[in-house]
Amino acid sequence: MAITSTGLNAATNQDIQTSSDVKDKTKLGKDDFMKLLLVQLQYQDPTEPMDTEKILTQTSQLATLEASDNTKSALEKLAASLGTAQQFSTIAAIGKTADLGSDSIAHDKGSSSTFEVYFPNDVQNGSVEIKDNNGNLVKTLDVGTNPKGVYQFTWDGSDNANGSVESGIYHVSATYEDSNNNVQNTRLGAYPIESVRFDSGKTLVKLGSNYVPLDSVKEVY
Repeated sequence: MAITSTGLNAATNQDIQTSSDVKDKTKLGKDDFMKLLLVQLQYQDPTEPMDTEKILTQTSQLATLEASDNTKSALEKLAASLGTAQQFSTIAAIGKTADLGSDSIAHDKGSSSTFEVYFPNDVQNGSVEIKDNNGNLVKTLDVGTNPKGVYQFTWDGSDNANGSVESGIYHVSATYEDSNNNVQNTRLGAYPIESVRFDSGKTLVKLGSNYVPLDSVKEVY
């Protein structure tokens, strides 16, 4: 294992971090205005001193500029704080169900389609039903006997008559019996939120085996 001579990580040690910020010299700030005012007073003609009203006007402008800068800075900090609070409030949704608002998959003829379905209850027996856009049953897949959870299915693109279906949009739902012999229904597109991840300012939630942007979620319950 190679060991560096410093043994320090710039990402976690502020002492060795360097700033790449460059001051914008094309804009005048409150300090610049103050310097200009002082220089103007310093080099004014003693026989014709600067008008008091003019000095008050410039001082007032300086105060207005400073108040504007302070307000802008406060708003920027507030926006950053609210953004962070909104991100971390998503953590409270862990364990709830997120609905993506769609039960459809896009299938290409001659290929297989893989998808996941969440079963909120233990499954004694049941089936996954794949239907076309007209609501016609195309394929039935056996669920088997399994505890509740998210399960992955692979559809080879065949119909119940072993023919090959055309490319298009298909809809996935499931009907099953739970451990109490009650008939339950579920569908593709609704999954429990297992975890939350923050990546480059975006909030992602783990649904099944995938991380999905929070703005793709239509409902949480």
